[in-house]
Amino acid sequence: MTRRPALLVLDLINEVAHPDGKYSDVCLDQIESRGVLGHARRAVDRARERGIPVVHVVVGFSPGLADWSPASTLFAEAADGDRLILGTWGTQIHDSLKPEPHEPVVAKRRISPFRGTHLELILRSLGVDTLLLTGVTTDLVILSTAREAHDLDFRVEVLEDATATSSPELHEAALTLLRRTADVTTVDAALGRPGTAGENDNEERE
Repeated sequence: MTRRPALLVLDLINEVAHPDGKYSDVCLDQIESRGVLGHARRAVDRARERGIPVVHVVVGFSPGLADWSPASTLFAEAADGDRLILGTWGTQIHDSLKPEPHEPVVAKRRISPFRGTHLELILRSLGVDTLLLTGVTTDLVILSTAREAHDLDFRVEVLEDATATSSPELHEAALTLLRRTADVTTVDAALGRPGTAGENDNEERE
């Protein structure tokens, strides 16, 4: 079966993945201890080498918070101290994962990267049928993306070594749920080891 993947880099922004970020207390310790930024960088490098599209997704809200949800307990703190404001340093992608000029950057206002965005349009235009997921957090954006992508008829592979959440226990619990609708794998398994790129990078898999 022909596999036409895209790599999604989800919410690895300064606000969450940098020590100076206003949400660094959420899961930065797990990002660092699991080496998530390094693994995600490896995934990005290998995807680029193999001609696999890389799509970056950032979470944030417009200045003034007109698109912020006052009913959300998850995003409640965003209105406190102007956190997650689009166009600021906090919602920029971490420098170690800086997008290439041609790579799409999708801004989302909710947990799901499909809600109110043009992500699906981008993926359909690229002819993608398989999503490789990296980023944070495993129990929120990764889980939400996998479920919605499943219902949009995409195959999903979660690169678990390039994901994290607030604790190892919650990460493992999320992976248990993810296995219901996605394949849980690793960067090396999904994208190959260095120097193993084949002639057909969107390879056929049985």
